[in-house]
Amino acid sequence: MKLIIDNLSKTYSNGIKALQNISLEIPQGMFGLLGPNGAGKSTLMRTIATLQEADQGSIFLDDIDVLNQKNELRQVLGYLPQQFGLYPKISAEVLLNHFAVLKGISEKGERNDLVKALLQKTNLYDVRKQNLSGYSGGMKQRFGIAQALLNNPKLLIVDEPTAGLDPVERNRFYNVLSELGERTVVILSTHIVDDVKELCTNMAIINQGQVSLKGNPLKIIEELKGKVYKKTIEKSELESYRQHYQVISEKLFLGQPTIHIISDVNPGNGFSLINAELEDVYFAQIFNQNTNLKTIS
Repeated sequence: MKLIIDNLSKTYSNGIKALQNISLEIPQGMFGLLGPNGAGKSTLMRTIATLQEADQGSIFLDDIDVLNQKNELRQVLGYLPQQFGLYPKISAEVLLNHFAVLKGISEKGERNDLVKALLQKTNLYDVRKQNLSGYSGGMKQRFGIAQALLNNPKLLIVDEPTAGLDPVERNRFYNVLSELGERTVVILSTHIVDDVKELCTNMAIINQGQVSLKGNPLKIIEELKGKVYKKTIEKSELESYRQHYQVISEKLFLGQPTIHIISDVNPGNGFSLINAELEDVYFAQIFNQNTNLKTIS
């Protein structure tokens, strides 16, 4: 099972180039699509999910031509969008059963067994009688996964699934997705670096509608080995350091900025070499692409 995206582009009527010649090969397993808000991730997810048209390019899930065989793709697709509506005064069990009917699972015994199994898989069985209005954000996301799995999908798309979740709920969600990735093509679209670091064996970084980097996270991190340095500075010095160094990120530590820079040689000046993390890769890519775009313009 493999999803192949080739030369996909989309420009909106207001002139925004949401996707620019996107090409990706996504095998079975967890694939992370990492990028800032507005990078084009949701546009790409909606296009794969047959919810909007592309201007050019192709998408194939094995032998299914996604852009021209929408019904065939929908039969094997599970989709959890960034925001989805729920009926607050209905229980999870009743609503999931209703969704199963809409998916064409008409035999009552089969449907009941499936609903029970999915509620157990997503750790919602004990609260299946509770109205969805009483669910936490993480519980609602897990219900979203349950409805996305009703048709035993070959392709599962989850768009920003952990945004706003506390650490406990996020870990529960990670466990559910990790299990699914063992037998399904799962695309995890997110701006949260930890989501990709925890779950994905393959990834791509998208920014300004373009893929700037793709590959295995561990191999990508290895390419920055020996090039990431950090230093804690005064707030008043931050702008000066931005002008003289390639500052890719900054964080507050005990109220003072700690900056990370990329350098091929030891910069001295109190900087210390650190082990590169996926977050450094991400910020370096965004920094370089934004800098190049400014230079071109």
